[in-house]
Amino acid sequence: MSTILELRQVYKRFGRTEIINGVDLAVGRNERHAVIGPNGAGKSTLFNLISGRFPITSGQILLDGQDISNTTPNAINRRGLSRSFQITNIFPKLSVFENVRCALLWSMGYRYSFWHRVGSLGQVQAHAQDIVERIGLARRRDRMAGVLSYAEQRALEIGVTIAGGAEVILLDEPTAGMSHSETAEAVDLIRSVSQGKTLIMVEHDMGVVFGLADRISVLVYGKVLATGTPAEIRANPAVQEAYLGAMAE
Repeated sequence: MSTILELRQVYKRFGRTEIINGVDLAVGRNERHAVIGPNGAGKSTLFNLISGRFPITSGQILLDGQDISNTTPNAINRRGLSRSFQITNIFPKLSVFENVRCALLWSMGYRYSFWHRVGSLGQVQAHAQDIVERIGLARRRDRMAGVLSYAEQRALEIGVTIAGGAEVILLDEPTAGMSHSETAEAVDLIRSVSQGKTLIMVEHDMGVVFGLADRISVLVYGKVLATGTPAEIRANPAVQEAYLGAMAE
């Protein structure tokens, strides 16, 4: 399996505080890779470094062999990496359909164009409708995003995340705050939309992690403690002591 995302000795400091402490990580193309760890381990910071929201202090981040260290988020997105956030990040006063359509425009070649009426772009309209159906929101197509249930808003955010056609998708705690049934639906959705793509997710629900991930990396105190298959991570004594065992107490 070829590597599509690689971190080499990545450090991140805020003043004198070191949050990410020499992370080495390689994610394979079309792999589903979960990053787990206790609160304060640096998981969201790591996502912010990969997606360009925070600059790295030192090290290197490669996307499909190209150095994206300290590149702007929009440039990284245009190179094929898209992410969601812990806090739902959608346009609440636009409809479900309009949210998805906005996310599609750049990737389909309609950039800073002021002479196209967006409603007349048939290919964009059709693609947006397809994504709305894939995320299970066809019946809510014309509802304002702000009135959707929490689980529906998370599904919409996943739809917006995949709309740009990114090959690498980062999902930050996609099932946080969901009921058991909502989580099951979200897992089915994530499994469906990540087919043929590379998925990297931060997630606290171990049922979701072990049910979805091909490989798992355990982050503790800003360092990768272990990486392996779900079976290898379950059986790793250091992981049990540092994280999984503590969760079971």
